[in-house]
Amino acid sequence: MKQYFAYILRCCDNSYYTGVTSDLESRLIKHQSGHYPESYTHSRRPTQLVFYNEFNEIEQAIAFEKQVKGWSRKKKEAIINKNW
Repeated sequence: MKQYFAYILRCCDNSYYTGVTSDLESRLIKHQSGHYPESYTHSRRPTQLVFYNEFNEIEQAIAFEKQVKGWSRKKKEAIINKNW
């Protein structure tokens, strides 16, 4: 069964980026290398993975990503600190 990941990165400017992928390791390498020059993280490298959650269905991962993107910084930090 394929796994999907919703994840949060902390950028060098201390902002957070939330994304979804089916290959977390590869996606992290792309964020770090600046593979996508137009992306949010490109000018905010280096990035650090601070949270991820696994899902069996892509729809679940996307729904969770959208939910997290709507959260306040304080709530994102609560999930990162495993205090949710």
